[in-house]
Amino acid sequence: MPQPLESLIAGLAVETIGDRTRVVTGAQPLGRAEAGDMAFVAGKVKPEIAFKSRAGVLFLTPEMGDRRPEGDARTFVISGNPKDAFFSALTRLKPARPRAAAAHSPHAFIHPNAQIGPNTNIAPGATIGSGVVIGAYCDIAPGVCIGSGSRIGDAVQLHPNVVVYHDVQIGSRVTIQAGSVIGADGFGYKTQNGRHDRIPHFGTVRIGDDVDIGACTTIDRAVIGETVIGDGTKIDNNVVIAHNCELGRHNLLVSQVGFAGSVTTGDYVVCAGQVGIADHVNIGTGAILGAKAGVHKDLPGGQTYLGAPAAPIADATRAAMAMQKLPQLRQTLRQLERQVEALQKKVDDAAGRERSAA
Repeated sequence: MPQPLESLIAGLAVETIGDRTRVVTGAQPLGRAEAGDMAFVAGKVKPEIAFKSRAGVLFLTPEMGDRRPEGDARTFVISGNPKDAFFSALTRLKPARPRAAAAHSPHAFIHPNAQIGPNTNIAPGATIGSGVVIGAYCDIAPGVCIGSGSRIGDAVQLHPNVVVYHDVQIGSRVTIQAGSVIGADGFGYKTQNGRHDRIPHFGTVRIGDDVDIGACTTIDRAVIGETVIGDGTKIDNNVVIAHNCELGRHNLLVSQVGFAGSVTTGDYVVCAGQVGIADHVNIGTGAILGAKAGVHKDLPGGQTYLGAPAAPIADATRAAMAMQKLPQLRQTLRQLERQVEALQKKVDDAAGRERSAA
């Protein structure tokens, strides 16, 4: 709903240049914004790019505000953190949809001995198995399946078609996006008599509090014991966590990361997109793994790693620079080989003349 800018920034630690009463109708990225929109400038955006935007309201740092074009009639909101100020204003412009009144749909299957906490919504098509315990203020979306014996804390959101297998434990304030699967058997087989026989999985999955899990992510149950996701960890879409992994607190895993079985991590580990980690590897607290890093051995914490095999960033950068020089080095080597051949021929010719003279 359109609102005047002054109502969107009321109470925020910002200054304005221009018309505070300007009506804001929407919010867009810099390149797509129009006169009724607001946008923000942060990071390494150059002034010539920022001020080309057609946004009617721009959130800027003080330094960027000092570089605004003369005579620009737009409204500028100046903040030490324009991104945070922008999103604070955006939550007022586009408030979250109100939560539906708590109800258990008659079109959901809820086992008679399941325990559902107060103010929890169970949507049509959800299936709640025997012995399940669900806390208060949860939202269980259409198509969610929660297996027998699983326990779910308070204020948990399970989006459409999430599958939680039997005997899984999920903490409070957890969000799991659509299509994710928690607690399936891991990829474990033993080869005997010429065939691959499945190894039974007797363990479970335990997810801590304040965890976010993206869409179509899979977290496998342990063979024995637990697969653990620590408190505050955030996992993107299309991530695979294999059986018996134990992730620390506040890890960040970006899309298409894959952990093989029994990987362990410390706290505040960051894995960028498509990182792959071999089984039984430990990643230390505070380690950062760059995109597509391949890890086959333990990595100490507190460092940034790149490449496959993963190496400390300084070593990986030197190796990458050396690889770029390989074509030039190859050409230089060929020139040296030709020079050596020419010198060898001269030596051989001189030796032949000496033998003839003798």
